[in-house]
Amino acid sequence: SKLAALFEHPLYNIPVPEVTEKDKLFIVNPMEKFSLRSSGSDEWVSSSKAETLLPTGKTAYDTYPSWLKFHIGINRYELYPRRDPLLPTLLRDLATQRIISSVQKSGGTQLKLIMTFPNYGQALFKPMKQTRDQETPIDFFYFSDFERHNAEIAAFHLDRILDFRRIPPVSGRLVNITKEIRDITTDKKLAKTFFISPAGNVCFYGECSYYCSTEHALCGKPDRLEGSMAALLPDKSLAKRRSWRSPWRRSYHKSKKAEWELNPNYCDQVRETPPYDRGHRLLDLIDMAILDFLMGNMDRHHYETFEKFGNDTFLLHLDNGRGFGTHSRDEPSILAPLQQCCSIKKSTYLRLQLLATQPYRLSDVLREALAADPLAPVLAEPHLQALDRRLGKVLVVVGRCLAR
Repeated sequence: SKLAALFEHPLYNIPVPEVTEKDKLFIVNPMEKFSLRSSGSDEWVSSSKAETLLPTGKTAYDTYPSWLKFHIGINRYELYPRRDPLLPTLLRDLATQRIISSVQKSGGTQLKLIMTFPNYGQALFKPMKQTRDQETPIDFFYFSDFERHNAEIAAFHLDRILDFRRIPPVSGRLVNITKEIRDITTDKKLAKTFFISPAGNVCFYGECSYYCSTEHALCGKPDRLEGSMAALLPDKSLAKRRSWRSPWRRSYHKSKKAEWELNPNYCDQVRETPPYDRGHRLLDLIDMAILDFLMGNMDRHHYETFEKFGNDTFLLHLDNGRGFGTHSRDEPSILAPLQQCCSIKKSTYLRLQLLATQPYRLSDVLREALAADPLAPVLAEPHLQALDRRLGKVLVVVGRCLAR
């Protein structure tokens, strides 16, 4: 296994700083036990009077569902640990837990659903909109592109292979539109959009500002539909997040250019602007630009952080559905933060160099990681080959910076 060998490499075993109580997103009462109300119940309850000696012989933590363990494991330095024994369980839960509720997520340009499980866990479901081998048409603007379910799955694994660990876990899943969406939804607006197509397939389209119409309906075969299931982050009422506009945001206009596209010295003014004037925020943004370039994602207009940790924390790489749309061409402008600032974390640079070598080739380790997903193969082969080509281009840019 190239993947196992990669994660054993010294570059993937650099210790994170010691995590103190104030570095944890949540402080948990070690005696707080979660249990199902009754064997047939769909709810768990928090027992604040948990017995000192738990009858099961387990610790209170052992009684938590996987999504809750994921939430309480978040800290200032990482969304989840490198060697997280919980990850396979959480991915399996996303792929197999019974769905007891499906409602449309409000906002956003395209249809997404919030799925709820019996243990109160929730996931964000993005349905399949195009096949693996369809490329984004060359005349499409980045802001009118489809969001791809397989891009969300591949982005999670790529982010983990780069050792960023800033994307919440995502698994592929085959959903039954009839039983797992239509028959159980309490969302009246969503319910009105179901129909049977002339081919006899169950379809729906929901309500959103783009691609929510009969012409853009999502149809099953006859009612089976692929999608990505992403673990939701803790509710914002429990863990506030701050949204930051990216300094290298695109203009989202058909003819206007953004300032960074016109000013080659743009990075100088970014370096003088908080929060980029101190700490590692700018370097984290450059990490994100490298991730986006490898995926071909031009749609990174904002990023988020957990408010509790202030400016000294990692960036959340959310919403990656517009990655992996094209494999036959690269978009060098995505690397503008790296090109203009000529800065990169040493650890990131060393890992990129490692992933360009034969024993740890990026396409090979990602292919291996994606092979375990229920919807494998997740990416068409040309997308995997494109990663190696793009990685080479990132290393060329860093090489030019070093030469300069």
